[in-house]
Amino acid sequence: MTVIRERIRSIDIARGIIMVLMAIDHVRVYSGVPPGGPTAGVFFTRWITNFSAPGFVFLAGTGAYLFGVRHGSTRELSRFLWTRGLWLILLELTVLRLAWTFNFDYAHYVLAGVIWMLGWCMIVLAALVWLPLRAIGAIGIAMIACHNLMDPYVPQIEQGLEHAPMAWLWQILYFGGEINGTPLVVLYVLVPWIGVMAAGYAFGALMRLEPARRDRMCYQIGGAAILLFLVLRGLDGYGDPRHWTTLRQPPSAVLRFLNTNKYPASLLFLLMTIGPIIASLPLLERARGAVANVLDVFGRVPLFFYLLHIPLIHALALVVSAIREGAVNPWLFANHPMSNPPPPEGYTWSLPLLYLVWAIAIALLYPACRWYARVKATNRSAWLSYL
Repeated sequence: MTVIRERIRSIDIARGIIMVLMAIDHVRVYSGVPPGGPTAGVFFTRWITNFSAPGFVFLAGTGAYLFGVRHGSTRELSRFLWTRGLWLILLELTVLRLAWTFNFDYAHYVLAGVIWMLGWCMIVLAALVWLPLRAIGAIGIAMIACHNLMDPYVPQIEQGLEHAPMAWLWQILYFGGEINGTPLVVLYVLVPWIGVMAAGYAFGALMRLEPARRDRMCYQIGGAAILLFLVLRGLDGYGDPRHWTTLRQPPSAVLRFLNTNKYPASLLFLLMTIGPIIASLPLLERARGAVANVLDVFGRVPLFFYLLHIPLIHALALVVSAIREGAVNPWLFANHPMSNPPPPEGYTWSLPLLYLVWAIAIALLYPACRWYARVKATNRSAWLSYL
């Protein structure tokens, strides 16, 4: 059987953009700048990074489909997904937890972040890939579209979970937060992200169509998602627990309109982010030049980028603190990014400083990612698929 090794450039560039945007938010974590705020600058510094997690998970599903096509075996694909999923969970709970905090207090804080969630989604997808492709796509879309039916009942469910023996499972699946009696803090729940990965897997079949038809369908699907977001958000009924017509903050109506719910990711949050990503793929396929080439490199090695960028950004924050304050602020060794206390008075960076540190981090990451992309392109060792 011939193994197909051709890469789809638009997917790599899209992943590269996602990684670069994600780094903005992770610099923000150590800058003390809040996640959103009343000013447009602070709001959009957070908002633009919202494309990262949906794109990361959706395109991971697409990548899984293309992996299966290249290797021609459902059994091999399923085995790869569950073993890589377990590997990602282990990385999140060990290496990445240390990178975020620079402390060893594992007994009181372990983060279940985006890589944890990605790992569990892959494990579930390892079971789903045995189903027909249409069924996988239908499951994904149904989970994305229907999970907000729970919104009216969330307060009662949360109240009932206070003494429920299976509260931990509900928290992992949908509500998040600190799991009682454990150090685990859940930031990324599994619903609806399992659906996002399943939908991305089904979308992978479209990426193998001939280019003209593929581009047309990307525009149609992406455009329909954007239009549906605008209509549903305008009606302010179903699809998001944050009703922009009744919110008081941010003060601008435009910002309130865009202020959709990420934890857990609402239908409107996902339409707002995944729609433009899909619609942009035909344009990215034709992108050329130095910037596109840099993004392409980052997109070829997304996990490698992720594992490097958090400790690098954290270390740069220590340097900034030493320069600004004459010593490294102890706050930088707290339990970031979810259980850290508010930044000390006078610590918070300006937005220009935040973006300067981000640009330095991206520049420092590029040589390492370019080297590893070349290693992956020239070395077919199976273990490289896990990094």
